[in-house]
Amino acid sequence: MHIPVPARGALVSLTAFGADEVRRHGQAWFAHLAMASGADGFEVRGELLGEDADGELDALAALASASGLARVYSSPHGMWDGTGRLDEAAVREGLDRAIRLGAGWLKMSIGAFAPGAAAGLPALRALLDGHPVELLVENDQTESAGTIPALSAFFRSADAAGLPLGMTFDMGNWHWVGECPLRAADAFAARVRYVHCKGVLRRPDRWVAVPLESSAAPWRAVLRALPAAAPRAIEYPLTGADLARVTGQALDALRRLEQSTHDNA
Repeated sequence: MHIPVPARGALVSLTAFGADEVRRHGQAWFAHLAMASGADGFEVRGELLGEDADGELDALAALASASGLARVYSSPHGMWDGTGRLDEAAVREGLDRAIRLGAGWLKMSIGAFAPGAAAGLPALRALLDGHPVELLVENDQTESAGTIPALSAFFRSADAAGLPLGMTFDMGNWHWVGECPLRAADAFAARVRYVHCKGVLRRPDRWVAVPLESSAAPWRAVLRALPAAAPRAIEYPLTGADLARVTGQALDALRRLEQSTHDNA
């Protein structure tokens, strides 16, 4: 069984439409909106699936297959649980749901991986060997799974275990853990297969996600440092009375920004 991975293009992470709205209407409704707005694909969020997760995934798979859209499945679970053990059930669930969706990529964070947790890597390798879905590691907003040292230690251990893994690079999440996204791009660019595009602004009490053009971060330099062929996904809030128009404009802007960034590199 071969499941193609997304080619270079502009995708929408369905969480961009707001968790409450997505839970109210269902992810298939927003996937159809993304398709109608010109997206090359979409990312399905495990935390936003309804009670009939299998039925929802089937509907999403049918929509994407009929339209030729790329798919990514995002698991809300870390690969290692709070006790430092590989959560095999979570990884299996993610792989099974990705297959049901027809997604070539499963996106997960490393969770509570620590140097002593490397004993779980052979089991992870066994789960992934020969599997049609590729696992991508994402930097999240936690110290254990979102900092440069934590991810560098994980990738060193995984490489040593014969498990070279690609990465989902979230441009904004580095700020939540006090890391420089340019340093992160320098450290991990060779592994990056997929990019979450969101800008950031600092409010008095917290960071917030915003469109790239509104970002206080050096997003152009970050994009220049990442592989040009890696698909980009919108993951900042998409809101407005005419969501299809807003989404289409955001996708067009992402494509223009990506092109101009690499033209000027």
